Amino acid sequence: MKMNTIYLAGGCFWGTEHYFKMIKGVVNTEVGYANSIKRNPTYQEVCTGATCAAETVMVEYNSEVVTLRFLLEMYFHAIDPTSVNQQGHDVGLQYRTGIYYVDDADIQVIEDFINEKQKEIEGKIAVEVMPLENFYNAEEYHQDYLEKNPDGYCHLPLELFEFAKNAH
Repeated sequence: MKMNTIYLAGGCFWGTEHYFKMIKGVVNTEVGYANSIKRNPTYQEVCTGATCAAETVMVEYNSEVVTLRFLLEMYFHAIDPTSVNQQGHDVGLQYRTGIYYVDDADIQVIEDFINEKQKEIEGKIAVEVMPLENFYNAEEYHQDYLEKNPDGYCHLPLELFEFAKNAH
C-alpha cells in the first residue's frame, strides 16, 4: 500500500470529511485547522478569523487505489471553486477553499488540474494552493461529526455522499 496525504479545505469540515471518507482508497481523515498563525487554535478562535486558519480535512489515501487527480476532481464536485471565504451558508475566512500539499511531487498535478478547470469554469478559481505550513487537529467532538450526529448540520447536499460512495 502506497500512502499519500493531501489537505483539503472546502468550507465546513464536518461535511467535507464525511464526503471524503466515502471515497474508495481514502484510508483515514482528520479534521483540523490548517495554516494558522496561532499555535493550536481552538474552534472559537478560528471562528473569529484572527488565526487565519482554514477548516481543513487531512486526507490519507492509498495511491494504488485512488489518485490525487481523482481526489481533486471529487473535491471540485463538493465546492464552489469561485467563492471567496464562503461555502454554502458558511461565511468567513475559515471557510475558504484550499489545497495544501506536503509532497512537492503533488505541485504539478495540482497546478495542471487547476489550470484545466479554469478553462472550464466561468469566473476566477479562488482555491488557495500552497504548501501546508501547519495542521492542528480540531477538538474531538468535530472528528467524524456526521457519523456521531447523522442529522447534524451539513452544507453539502446528501446526494453528494452517495455520489462519492459510488465514484471510481
